[in-house]
Amino acid sequence: MERVAIVTGGSGGIGRCTAQSLYKAGCRVYEFSRRENPGQGIIHITADVTDEAQVKAAVAQVLQREGRIDILVNNAGFGISGAAELTDSADSHAQLELNLFGMDNVTRAVLPAMREQGRGRIVCMSSIAGILPIPFQLWYSVSKAAINAYVLAMQNEVKPYGITLCAVMPGDIASGFTAARKKSAADESAYGGRVARSVALMERAGWPYLREIRAFFLARQAKRGYYTVRCCAGEARL
Repeated sequence: MERVAIVTGGSGGIGRCTAQSLYKAGCRVYEFSRRENPGQGIIHITADVTDEAQVKAAVAQVLQREGRIDILVNNAGFGISGAAELTDSADSHAQLELNLFGMDNVTRAVLPAMREQGRGRIVCMSSIAGILPIPFQLWYSVSKAAINAYVLAMQNEVKPYGITLCAVMPGDIASGFTAARKKSAADESAYGGRVARSVALMERAGWPYLREIRAFFLARQAKRGYYTVRCCAGEARL
């Protein structure tokens, strides 16, 4: 049976590649985004995941056509950077509105159908920043840590209905995400240039930075082991 998948933020980057991979694996794939740029075989539905009414209408459209939803990939998101002290509340709220509450809008919209059919898989795009917060990307890190907590709690709520959740925590990925990051326009001179240097390091040397993260994790492995984290930086037990 052809499985039905929804990918949010599927017009570019990780979302577009994920949608394409699911299609190649034999799935019927729908992508929700504000910008229409679907890959081969992908069905686009215009929807802003921060708008609950649009999300419900988009999910209803998929159910009307297919009768079920087997897979949801919550990928839509963006990042902001800058000193937390100088970040406008509108920007920090917008960060959480898309990355966290937008994800929740789509998840809650598909759960009734998945619960009724007795199965479903929900994948939420988090980040290594969710377990190792990045200075001057505080609100991005907070949003990803919240996704991890959301997944851990939700998976126990819906497990009896055959629905499983997981959070994916990648490191830097070669996509348009970094270029699209919203940088603070505030005067950050009080921080002595540390903000610009920190963000530039991430943009210029993502992989060396991730190797440092991996070393940090492996050092902790010698002391304790609770669960396994897999990301682009490697694998470690925390």
